[in-house]
Amino acid sequence: MDSPFRTNLEDVAGSTPGMVFPSFTSLHDENQIVEKRKKRRRIDARLKDDSSTPIFPQLPEDTSTNSHHAPIDSKYLKLPSELESVDFSKRIQWRKDDCSNFMDPSKLVSVGTEATFSDSSPALCFHRHAVCNYARACTVHLPHGPVTTPVFMPVGTKGSIKGLTTEELHALPQDIILANTYHLAAAPTTALIRDVSHGLHKFMNWSRNILTDSGGFQMVSLLKLAHITEEGVEFVHPTTGINMMLRPEDSIHHQMNIGADIIMMLDDVVSSVNENRERFVEATYRTLRWIDRCYNAHTTKDHQNLFPIVQGGLDTSLGGLREQCLAGFRYRDEELGYQFPGFAIGGLAGGESKADFWKVVHQCCRALPDDKPRYLMGVGYPLDLVVCTALGVDMFDCVYPTRTARFGVALISGDAPGKLRLRSNVCSTDHRVLESGCTCQACASGYTRARLHELCKSNNPLSAQLITHHNLAYMKRLTQRMHEAILQNRFSDFVHAFMRDQFRGKKNGGRNVPKWVYDALVASGIVLDSTFEVECDTEDTEKSDLM
Repeated sequence: MDSPFRTNLEDVAGSTPGMVFPSFTSLHDENQIVEKRKKRRRIDARLKDDSSTPIFPQLPEDTSTNSHHAPIDSKYLKLPSELESVDFSKRIQWRKDDCSNFMDPSKLVSVGTEATFSDSSPALCFHRHAVCNYARACTVHLPHGPVTTPVFMPVGTKGSIKGLTTEELHALPQDIILANTYHLAAAPTTALIRDVSHGLHKFMNWSRNILTDSGGFQMVSLLKLAHITEEGVEFVHPTTGINMMLRPEDSIHHQMNIGADIIMMLDDVVSSVNENRERFVEATYRTLRWIDRCYNAHTTKDHQNLFPIVQGGLDTSLGGLREQCLAGFRYRDEELGYQFPGFAIGGLAGGESKADFWKVVHQCCRALPDDKPRYLMGVGYPLDLVVCTALGVDMFDCVYPTRTARFGVALISGDAPGKLRLRSNVCSTDHRVLESGCTCQACASGYTRARLHELCKSNNPLSAQLITHHNLAYMKRLTQRMHEAILQNRFSDFVHAFMRDQFRGKKNGGRNVPKWVYDALVASGIVLDSTFEVECDTEDTEKSDLM
């Protein structure tokens, strides 16, 4: 008996350029199972190979490659023509208001104001309600309802949050989640999602907003299984061995099939700790070329919002790669009339020092228009959310809260890093709930730390469900508190209270405030008072880990 997916797989292979799928037979076909296992072993063997030989051979007709330090064609390193006349002696920025508390009140909108969409932005209306220094309390109106900012978006890679039902997400309440284009294109295929349910919303029974990653992140996470060229990126799927060609046009086509409210351009992503300068130059200029291809392929502007992604590595110098990428987007936004509905900051949270991390965020927020939302990709530590909100970021996403829950780690208030390892024996006799006043399933139902400890130790799936719900409730509560503090013009007080909760100082048996946190807050206009102890030697040792 043939697989019920066969027709749909043939559909997507025929309707989506570059996608290659084999013919599937019954899952009970022993020969197929054996062959899949052989493919998996071959892929595993190549991943374990310590040599620098990539899975894909070098293609002689295109020397523009991935991170294996092969020569890069000089034509990909040439400054794009649209940037040749740009004055890089001053910082790139556009459509900036007078900053902070002195911003023109006429540019602020009262909470609850009805959305007004326009011809230039038919699927997104952005309302700014209050500003404290650079921190912003806003509402992003989207086709499936309003989203208040700052906002943290849980990651449902394949259209679901592991351990939670859609009803449980609605109850948090959660206004927007993230899904991944690459994984949905591989299985169950975006053509199936389109044909069966007219998009992911109905497919997963989700009535609120969705943002889709373009698949660019997999250029880092699956780099040994990827071959990157000017055309796009070719992947070998890590479990099936299926080849997939993902071009900018393919990525947009898949995201249109998915029907997400916010879709991302396919950018050329390089690990932030890569030491090959030319690779960053190539990727930055290619990202500018690929946004043109994504924009031209995007035919659903009436109900889907395409965000460009600022790349450029850690180069925040005057006229450096980040500035060049920003200048390229400014040119397209204003001169070419792309009129982007929002912007994303990419290429971070990959192991770079926190000192480098916050400077890139600060630079991008100072440059990007004030009348559009700013999305920082892949960042989800609570401390990072507070600091980056102070710098001017509106939207965040990360697997950290949900992934760490599956390892028995709960996010709680208190000493940094603000988490409780429930597998630890100290929890075995602790009869308190995770956090007093929390409305998550675990806390509201009276599950004690001791009970959760026992569930974790016995690998009971209920533990992952309860802790996941708690962690997302914690993140929701954190962003709501920041939103309310900005509305009430007391965000600086909130930051002081949050930092005092996490960093009691070594003299009091806790930790000192990291130097990068102190410096980033100063740049945002918030100076921690003299009662805080600041650690002066952590600037280059703390890393922004990829989660």
